[in-house]
Parts: sequence; structure tokens; C-alpha cells
Amino acid sequence: MAIDLFSIGPFTVHGYGLMIGLGFVIAVVVCGQITKRLGLSEDDFTNIAICLLLFGFMGGKILYILVNIKQFIQDPAGLIGSEGFVVYGGIIVGIISIWIYCRIKKLSFLSYMDMMVPAVSIAQGFGRIGCHLAGCCYGRPTHSHFGVVFPEGCLAPAGISLIPTQLISAAFDLCMAAFLIFMLRRVKYRGMVSGFYLVLYGVGRFIIEYFRGDLERGSIGNLSTSQFISIFMLIFAGIYIYVVNRLKLDTGYLPPKTKAPSGTDGAV
Repeated sequence: MAIDLFSIGPFTVHGYGLMIGLGFVIAVVVCGQITKRLGLSEDDFTNIAICLLLFGFMGGKILYILVNIKQFIQDPAGLIGSEGFVVYGGIIVGIISIWIYCRIKKLSFLSYMDMMVPAVSIAQGFGRIGCHLAGCCYGRPTHSHFGVVFPEGCLAPAGISLIPTQLISAAFDLCMAAFLIFMLRRVKYRGMVSGFYLVLYGVGRFIIEYFRGDLERGSIGNLSTSQFISIFMLIFAGIYIYVVNRLKLDTGYLPPKTKAPSGTDGAV
């Protein structure tokens, strides 16, 4: 675990930033190829992925500032310049950016939502590995053999055995990505895969929060801020899946080895 991996002259490679970049590239390559095989536009997928990276980061930073509003008032530049952000802010703003892009390009929002969520899960998984390298998002103290001890210089408390919540989250996110990719050809209606993502991530995040040790992130009653948001995400996911099943829009994905037609895939 190390915040800084190595330096080349004045240029320093940070573990967290490297994992974020690596996760984004792998997510775009893997899900971009799947998008092409399913008959959707690979170019549109890449454009949406870039929008998600930019606006998702912005949303995560905005929610981080709102959660730490007192600290922001005292030191605005310091909080904005920090590496902290809240994933849920990125998810919310990311969904909005997908919807806006699909409206402008007259593409199927549900189809591209289904294609983006495995990419998001992959990126999140690598991002959590970056959290482990930096020591942020650490877990509670533990006497378990599975605990990890962070050295001096990391964001986590040094010399204390902690629950590896970052690695648990990373494994969950990557397994979720594999499941979502597996389900892409097996669901009947558009929007089901993204519905699965909303449910799985909401439940997973709610549970892992009980094992987090960075309690200064804020709370609402007995729940952490992220647990509180998880409840609303699950409510939204239930409504989302209900609407998807009511619409009954076939996925329209091409069978394997079939050449994708030119043009858009519909605007629903």
C-alpha cells in the first residue's frame, strides 16, 4: 500500500490515480467490444464513457463537498483539491449524463444504460483497489487473520489491523460486472441489466458501510450518508424495474457474429 508508486523526474505516479485510469481503459475496451457484438454503436458507447468519467467525477466531488460542507466553508480550496469524492454522486450525475446524451443523439437510453453499468462496475472495482493503495475508505479495526495493516504515509491509521473494506468492495464490484455482462444476452427487456446493477450496488454498499472505519464521512441518524442514499437508490431501483417490465421493450440485441446495421437503435 502506497499513495505514491514511483516517480520519473518531477512526475509522480499515484496508486489511486493509476487504478482509476487503468479501470477506465479496461472498462471501455471490454464493454466496448461487447457493445459492438450486441449491435450497438461502439463510438456512442465510448462517447458516453467519456461523459461518465467527466460528469461522474464532477458529481462525486459535488456530493463530497455537500457531505463535508462545514469543512468546505472553512477551507474551500483544500477540499476541492483533495482526492475525496462520494461514489453515489458520480452514479446520480452519471445516469443523468447518459439520459441527456441519448436524448440528443436519439438513442435508446435503456440499451446504453444496460451497456454502461458493467463498465461502471469494472471502473469502480479498480477504483477500490486504488483506495486500498492510498489507504482511504478503510475498515474498522479487527483481530481477524484477514485484516490488513497500513504503513505510515497512507490515509488509513498506521499499524492497526483493519478490515480490508476496499478489497472486499473491489471483489464485489468486479464480480458484479461479470454477472451483468453474463446477463446482457439473457434478459428479455431493455433496462433489466441496469436495474440489477442499481439493486446489487445499493444492497452491497449498504452492507459494506457497517464495516467502514472512516466515520468522519458523516451520518444521518444511525446510518451513514451512503447507507441513507442506498435506501433511496433501492426505492428508485424498484420503480425503475417496475417501469421496465411494464414497457416490455425487447433488447433487440443482435445474435453472435451478426453484423450490426448502421444508424441508431431507437430512441426509447
